[in-house]
Amino acid sequence: MTPLVPRLRPFTSTIFAEITQLAVRTGAINLGQGFPDEDGPASLLDDASAAIHGGRNQYPPAPGLPALREAVAAHQRRFYDLDAQDVLVTTGATEAIAAAVLALCEPGDEVVVFEPYYDSYPAVIAMAGATRRTVPLRAPDFQPDPAELRAAFGPRTKAVLVNTPHNPTGAVFGPDTLRAVADLAIAHDAVVLTDEVYEHMTFDAEHVPMATLPGMAERTLTISSAGKTFSVTGWKIGWVHGPAELVAAVRAVKQFLTFASGAPFQPAVAAALATADYAAISAGLRPKRDLMVSGLRAAGMRVFEPRGTYFVVADLAPLGVTDAAEYARAMPEKVGVAAVPVSVFCDDPDLAPTLLRFAFCKRTEVLEQALSRL
Repeated sequence: MTPLVPRLRPFTSTIFAEITQLAVRTGAINLGQGFPDEDGPASLLDDASAAIHGGRNQYPPAPGLPALREAVAAHQRRFYDLDAQDVLVTTGATEAIAAAVLALCEPGDEVVVFEPYYDSYPAVIAMAGATRRTVPLRAPDFQPDPAELRAAFGPRTKAVLVNTPHNPTGAVFGPDTLRAVADLAIAHDAVVLTDEVYEHMTFDAEHVPMATLPGMAERTLTISSAGKTFSVTGWKIGWVHGPAELVAAVRAVKQFLTFASGAPFQPAVAAALATADYAAISAGLRPKRDLMVSGLRAAGMRVFEPRGTYFVVADLAPLGVTDAAEYARAMPEKVGVAAVPVSVFCDDPDLAPTLLRFAFCKRTEVLEQALSRL
């Protein structure tokens, strides 16, 4: 009998690890896991190297270096006219989400999530012993149905997990969706946890933080990270900000997860937040998105053009495929390309049975080679 507690047995492995292992074993081009194949800005790397050689390698303050916390607050004021209030630095956005759910939720509580969801969400809800209530996002626009959104809320709703720009679909939640979530959160006295790690990767769409909506600053924990923005996913430098009492609750849990991490990376990220060319991020990704969309369509798939993130979802049904998960596991060996089935991010097996997610955060020549194979 497995020693793992029953509520965590569905989460013994991740699809990202599985598909990446298949890609490595077969030599396939990995468009499954969402990491770039180029490093971030040279100045960022140089600053981290200087911090390492300058002796900044011991524990940083548990809440994060003051310079980084101040840089996060300044970034939020600059882009969203948002008062970050209290800022806590975390080991990536993943830890921020986990610490927040563990701090706020317990058995009997319910957490509203949108499906397909990022795979850590159901796992951390299970760790807390809480129950997830899902709201489906359907093609082609991947926006929630208002009636289904309302039905997910109830007297036990404790928190809402909002991810926009949305992974895996590439959707950006519009003002009507955000206002509907806000109104329901207020009506049910729920805290909103927003995963905004793709905030600077949008195409012809505006990212609007939930905390900027009327009545939401006092009940929203806003989460983001440096990994996606600056193409340093292995650094695991994230942050969460919001009202002092909510951040204090997250800090109480976070201190017993990692306490602190990334000491030499934190000052480098602080400098990058103040000086980065943010417009260049989405501008650099746009032609890759367009290449990927047109190439997948040429391969016979139905493609849903993303308005954010660096992922594109394609439907294999026009090719006669009925099970994208089975197809994804065969692709690395048979086609030489790896992608991730969207169905693994869903409670409802009928929501996305023929959809695959492809990452386009790769060099153009790599994308061209993958598309040629497809």
